[in-house]
Amino acid sequence: MSRALNIRCFAHSWISDWNHGNAHFLRGLVRALAGMGHNVRCYEQLGSWSLSNLVRNEGDRATEAINQFRLHYPKLDVRFYNDDANFPDFAARELRNADIVLIHEWNEPHVVNTILGLKQQLGFRALLHDTHHRAYTRAAEILRFHLHQVDGVLAFGEAIRRIYNEGFGIQRVWTFHEAADVGNFVPQERATKQDVVWIGNWGDEERTQELQEFLIGPAGALRGHKIATYGVRYPPQALEKLNAAGIEYRGYLPNLRTPAAYGESLLTLHVPRREYANGLSGIPTIRVFEALACGIPLLCSPWVDAEGLFRPGQDYLVANDGRAMVAEMRHLLADDAARRQLVANGLETIRARHTCEHRAQQFTEICEELAR
Repeated sequence: MSRALNIRCFAHSWISDWNHGNAHFLRGLVRALAGMGHNVRCYEQLGSWSLSNLVRNEGDRATEAINQFRLHYPKLDVRFYNDDANFPDFAARELRNADIVLIHEWNEPHVVNTILGLKQQLGFRALLHDTHHRAYTRAAEILRFHLHQVDGVLAFGEAIRRIYNEGFGIQRVWTFHEAADVGNFVPQERATKQDVVWIGNWGDEERTQELQEFLIGPAGALRGHKIATYGVRYPPQALEKLNAAGIEYRGYLPNLRTPAAYGESLLTLHVPRREYANGLSGIPTIRVFEALACGIPLLCSPWVDAEGLFRPGQDYLVANDGRAMVAEMRHLLADDAARRQLVANGLETIRARHTCEHRAQQFTEICEELAR
């Protein structure tokens, strides 16, 4: 860019990643933008759902997570707002000199629409950033936003881009994939404590069958190997299934502790929610980028890399059913050379194409395109 931009970013939470995977990439993106010389401010609502649940449910781990955030992102300028009658005045003050306002889709519609309503008065451009499947599964929720007022949409996969462009009639939509924050997600010195780790939230019945087939079932067939899982929102029946299969459940893991957890494991699994294996195939979630960046062999349940981001079979392996998952797990756990080759390939692809610095460069190019 010919000059530094004043960029303002609204997201559900920057401080908390409790059941909030969007924070992973957003933190790295804004840090990379600031590293390029742009002036970036971040905003979140006081008492956000994610941060409130983190503090309410996690005790000392909540303190650790917040302290880790401050340690790793000391220059992130995070400002809080009250979602009340004073928000329009707050937004008008904060956005007075903005060039670009980036609004993540997990914000309240009236917050989004208030910001969009200030565009003409204050002269900034506004981009909506979508990293979820709601446009596909619950379109009515997205249509509560005043989409006709956005200057463009950043969609984290081609399938979502098409929905905004062809389904919602948005002219300017860019495919803007997530990426690894390689300032924090790097290979760790190996100190093996378990054979296999899966990091993910149980969720809203969006992958219960998949977890049974590709995690719980294989664990039961691999007695003698130590398997652990981290995450939140596991119902009692899920915990019973994990225990019966010999899987150790360890609860919430602050995302900035993920590299260490990967460093303690021989391999990790990726079990995407069924939306990303079916109608939204081709969209890898953030765990794929982070696992490869951390240098751990990655074994996936079925998903199709329709957008050619990686080299399936070289950067990671795919098991098409539960029996194949058991076979691949046995193979990788027994073959040091195969694990090392996967690690080298995955790191090569991440560093060449999929870092937050790559996406920050793409973001500035999109801003240049808007300016023209």
